[in-house]
Amino acid sequence: MELSEHSKESLRALTAWWEDAGVSVDQKSIDRILKVGSAPKQPARTASDPSSPSAPAAAPQSSSARAKAKAEGPLTKARALADGATTLEALRAAIEGFDGCDLKTTASKTVIADGNPAADIMVIGEGPGRDEDKEGRPFVGNAGHLLDRMLASIGLSRKENTYITNVNYWRPPGNRNPSEDELAICRPFVDKHIALVKPKLIIAAGTVTAKSLLGVEEGITRLRGRQFDLTVPGLSSPVPVFPIFHPAYLLRRPAEKAKAWSDLLNILNTLETLGIAPDKRP
Repeated sequence: MELSEHSKESLRALTAWWEDAGVSVDQKSIDRILKVGSAPKQPARTASDPSSPSAPAAAPQSSSARAKAKAEGPLTKARALADGATTLEALRAAIEGFDGCDLKTTASKTVIADGNPAADIMVIGEGPGRDEDKEGRPFVGNAGHLLDRMLASIGLSRKENTYITNVNYWRPPGNRNPSEDELAICRPFVDKHIALVKPKLIIAAGTVTAKSLLGVEEGITRLRGRQFDLTVPGLSSPVPVFPIFHPAYLLRRPAEKAKAWSDLLNILNTLETLGIAPDKRP
């Protein structure tokens, strides 16, 4: 039985939710389910095959191929707009004027960034939720307040030395995770955003963000506590990336705050090594 693209996307979203909840997921088994749910390839018919027509019609396009083809146009446009933006102001205007992502049609506002654009530390989240969609800024509401307290614990502040953005700029309906296609369409803007800010360290909040930025399949429970290097077009050297639990997850699972504190100390140690540790220490 072939799984629909909607079913596959739902399974991927559920897997990410499990990972955020701290549940270990056997990714190989998930991949096997997705593979089994795909339609098997039919053997090619030859001209000698009696059932083969003299001029065989083209095989119908699969739903995944149709989705990919549908995304190619907006992705090409996003790349062109991102390439043409040479300042943060121009990039903001390009993102706000971009109409190639379907999420924009249901969102109230385009949520791009907050904080100090000259900062050495960049925090990247997965995208707007209900509060962010209303206010037009990333990481507000209860999760945003917790993020501010987490940053303050190691001397960081969005007003002084931290810049905050997302891997997606519009709230998905029902607060679901953005799809792979939606993230891919936004990626040229994300890369250009990083290239223009030139951060010396990136904090990736949550599974969706970490997997999207790093191109990995592991969830946040396996990624946190580790350092990764992200290569971005336009930057001469890779940027160290530190995945952490999303503040919204910590609100649901406060017992994990000890691990989050360990991750923050690890980030502070790296900032000291890089010579950019904040003056205000915990």
